[in-house]
Amino acid sequence: MKIRSITYFCDGSFPLDGKAMAQAGACLQRARAALLQAGYEVQTTRAALQPLGAVPGLEPGQLPEYALAVQAQLALNNIDYAGLGPVQLGDAQSYWAALPDVLAATQRIFTAGEIATRTGGVSLGAIQHATQVALRNSRLTADGLGNLRFAALAGVAPGTPFLPAAFHAGGAPVFAVATEAADLAVTAFTGADSVAQACARLVAALELHGAQVQQALAGLPHTFTGIDFSLAPFPEQSASIGVALEALGVAAVGSHGTLAAAALVADCVQHARFPHAGFSGLFLPLLEDQRLAQRGTEGMLTVNDLLLYSAVCGTGLDTIPLAGDIAAGELAAIMLDVAALALRLGKPLTARLMPIPGKRAGDPIEFDFPFFANGSVLAHKRGALSGALGGAEDFALRAR
Repeated sequence: MKIRSITYFCDGSFPLDGKAMAQAGACLQRARAALLQAGYEVQTTRAALQPLGAVPGLEPGQLPEYALAVQAQLALNNIDYAGLGPVQLGDAQSYWAALPDVLAATQRIFTAGEIATRTGGVSLGAIQHATQVALRNSRLTADGLGNLRFAALAGVAPGTPFLPAAFHAGGAPVFAVATEAADLAVTAFTGADSVAQACARLVAALELHGAQVQQALAGLPHTFTGIDFSLAPFPEQSASIGVALEALGVAAVGSHGTLAAAALVADCVQHARFPHAGFSGLFLPLLEDQRLAQRGTEGMLTVNDLLLYSAVCGTGLDTIPLAGDIAAGELAAIMLDVAALALRLGKPLTARLMPIPGKRAGDPIEFDFPFFANGSVLAHKRGALSGALGGAEDFALRAR
């Protein structure tokens, strides 16, 4: 197991307060040193700020300047990445319009926007804005990687340590840990004689590492809120959640039985005893996992499959490669399904959708990015939203 990120949550301001970012850097370096001493590799450190509309003194037209100031502070304070905080429901459209400019001007800044909340319902207008942002982001680079740093959020609470979903609730700083722990599931499930044994092994591993991480971070000056053990993968066989699900007995991820396997993994994570933070469910990020990318290329794993599994385990649709010519209404329809699922089930979901310029469904794709596996563009069901669902209203959707 590795530590994907230590994420420090704090308030931003405009102009940016360099003292606050210096405190963030100091806390993150102390936490990194403590975890390294406990035997854990720490891949990144990150800062997450409050929602954009809540930043004192910040106007929408100043977002690129704000993002560059945050990025400069990252370099000064030895922090790897930062999340600016999301555009929230009710914020002006001009906040949304500035997000692609933020990504074009920076390399280490992540952005997000809410499309649904448990109190505000589903916002069709926000979905339209998020769609336009994703389409503009897809054209920022030839490989379509602009959307790596943008996600649409549905029902996501503050304090989630994974970017792009991470943002601060406001007030006193806190920090949390995100893990890269799919290897724990691979080890637990390989050779297991029964479901009970497989699950017991995974729970034991989660609790062991949870206790060790918590002990290593005891005594740091800011409040530690917990660990997000969403079993994030890495593109190699030993750290593949796809390999883990197949070791549990699924013929191939995407075949029948995958839903049950995903539900079992999520159940283990949610009931293991450790300080929970963020999603604490199960990631199925297609492009971050060799086996998931392989099954997508084979046609075994589709957008609808991944959405279905999110109903029992996941964090939504993450790093999903789509055709570069996908229509805005078709992209909006996918986001609407994510939003509806999140609110009906009362759980946080995100959509990090990646139209790839010049590519069609089935085309191979390769990335010069160590956290991504090579794969193929997934097919999506054609048909844009229209009628009432093609509008811009907000509507309530109550949890069942």
